[in-house]
Amino acid sequence: MCGVVGIVSSEPVNQALYNALTVLQHRGQDAAGIVTWSDENGLKQRKSNGLVRDVFRSRHMLRLTGNVGIGHVRYPTAGGSKSSEAQPFYVNSPYGICLAHNGNLTNHDELAELLIREDRRHLNTNSDSEVLLNVLAHELQVRVNGHLTPQNVFDAVEALHKRCKGGYAVVALIVGFGLVAFRDPNGIRPLVLGDREHRGQKDYMVASESVALDVLQFSRMRDVNPGECVVIENNGSLHCKDSPSRKMHTPCIFEYVYFARPDSIIDNLSVYKTRLRMGEELAGKIVRSFPDHDIDVVIPIPDTSCTSALQVAYHLGVKYREGFIKNRYIGRTFIMPGQEERRKSVRRKLNAIDLEFRNKNVLLVDDSIVRGTTSKQIIKLAREAGARKVYFASAAPPVRYPNVYGIDMPAAAELIANGRSDEEIQEIIGADRLIYQDLHGLIRSVRHGNSDITDFDTSCFSGEYVTGDVTDEYLHELELRRNDAAKQKRKTDVDTGSNVVAL
Repeated sequence: MCGVVGIVSSEPVNQALYNALTVLQHRGQDAAGIVTWSDENGLKQRKSNGLVRDVFRSRHMLRLTGNVGIGHVRYPTAGGSKSSEAQPFYVNSPYGICLAHNGNLTNHDELAELLIREDRRHLNTNSDSEVLLNVLAHELQVRVNGHLTPQNVFDAVEALHKRCKGGYAVVALIVGFGLVAFRDPNGIRPLVLGDREHRGQKDYMVASESVALDVLQFSRMRDVNPGECVVIENNGSLHCKDSPSRKMHTPCIFEYVYFARPDSIIDNLSVYKTRLRMGEELAGKIVRSFPDHDIDVVIPIPDTSCTSALQVAYHLGVKYREGFIKNRYIGRTFIMPGQEERRKSVRRKLNAIDLEFRNKNVLLVDDSIVRGTTSKQIIKLAREAGARKVYFASAAPPVRYPNVYGIDMPAAAELIANGRSDEEIQEIIGADRLIYQDLHGLIRSVRHGNSDITDFDTSCFSGEYVTGDVTDEYLHELELRRNDAAKQKRKTDVDTGSNVVAL
C-alpha cells in the first residue's frame, strides 16, 4: 500500500506536499519522494528510503521550488526496498513525465515485455509503477503531434486502461503542462479530489485519503470516479472525463478495516463510522456464538481496532479499557518487511498495563488477523500480565487469500487462516476462544449509507478477484516473488551491492 498526493496551487507547494505526506505516512514507511515544477527552475526532485521526516531536510525543501508537484510514500509490495524504486519515477519523453502510483498491476510481466520489445522503452527497475509510467508516456507519444491538450491526455489514459490490469490510483506531473490523476476502472484503490480558494484563484489537490486535504484546508469535492481521468493545467484549469471502460465500483474493503485513517472519508464513506458498525456487527456475532460469555473487560489492540472495540464493549455491557500502551515510534507491524522483524517489533511496540489484566477474563479486539504473528505475541503478553482467560475477536473475517491489488498479503502460506479452521487458528495463537467477523457483516458495516456502492473487493477474505484476470498460475508466481524469504534475499542483495541497477 502506498499514499499519493498532487497539488496545483497559486503558491509554492513544497511544504504542502510534505505536510500531506506526513499524514499519509501510515500508508507506507519504506520510502518517500516529492517532485515539483516551475518555469524558472524546471523539475526538482527528492526521494529516498525512509520516513518523510528523514528523507526531507531543509536543504532539500529549499530546492523543491514551484507551484505544481506530486508526492509519494511507499512500502514495497512490488520490487524491493531499494532507493532506486522510491517514487515518483521520471521519463523524459514525451515532454518529461513524473508519476507516483498506489496499487499493483496484475499483468506487470506481460506489459514490461511489450514495452521493451514493441514500444522500444527501457525499464530501470522491477516496479510496476515504472511500467505504468512508460505505458502512459507511450500512449501520449503516439497521440500527440504538437501542442498537448487535455483531450490528448484523456485518450492516452483510456488506452492505458485497456492495457493495464489490476488496481491503481495514479498522480502524474507533465512538465510544462500540469497534473494528471486517474483511477483504475473498478475504483479499487482510493483517490479523492479537493479544492480551495486562495489569492483569488482555485487551488486543486488529489490524494489517497481526504485527511490529507483536511490538514491543508482543502475542501473535499468528491472522490475520483472509477476509470476517471482528472487534468489540472498549470494555470489552474480543471478538466475531468469519465471512462467508457468504467466497471462496477468495487473499492477495496481492507482500506476500511485497517489501512485508512479513521478521520478519512473514502468513496463517500466515513472510515470511523464503518469501524463503529464493525464493532456492532462483531458484538452481535459474539452474543450469538458465545451467549453465556464470562468476559470481564474488552481491550483493543491499538490503534486501528479501538473504534470497533469500544462498540463491542458497549453492546456486550462490559467495561472497555486500554490495557496496552503503544510506542508511537515503532512502525506498523503489518507493513514491516519480514516476519522476524514483525515478531521483534511487537514487544517494542506494545506494553501491557498489568492491573487491567490481572485475574480477569479479557476479550482482545483487533481489526484483523493476517499472519497471526502479532496476535500470538499479544496474547502471550496478556497472559504474562496476569489474565485468567484471553479471548480474541477480529473485526474482519479470516484472511485466507492473497491480495493482488496493492496490499502486502502475497504468500498464501504466510496467512494463518489459509487452509485452517477457526479452531486450528485459535490453538496456534493461544487464545481461549476466537471469534471472527462474518463477511456479510463486514460488508454491511461498510456499505451502509452509500447506495452507489453495492459491492467491494473482498478478495483477501473470499478469494474472488474483481478484475477477473487472476489465475492460479499468477498467484503461484506472486507467492514465489513476494514471500518473506524472497524479500529477505532482495534486501541482502541490496545490502551487499549485488543487485545494483546501473544508470
